[in-house]
Amino acid sequence: MKKLIALILVSFSVMTFLTGCFGLSIGGGTTTKPVSATLGQELIDLQRAKDAGVITEPEYEAQKAKLLGAKQ
Repeated sequence: MKKLIALILVSFSVMTFLTGCFGLSIGGGTTTKPVSATLGQELIDLQRAKDAGVITEPEYEAQKAKLLGAKQ
């Protein structure tokens, strides 16, 4: 009886270990692509950067023109 329990525990441990190792080495899982921001969100982020003083008014206008020109 002890041999059977030991065999079951060893088998379970080996399966658990191998399942984890194969999952890490093979990868599987899902791959996600980076989500690109919408034009509106990019403009909002740009406005917030200007309001926070991260960029100047001329930088804001240049980036805004670049965004609007690139998206059309």
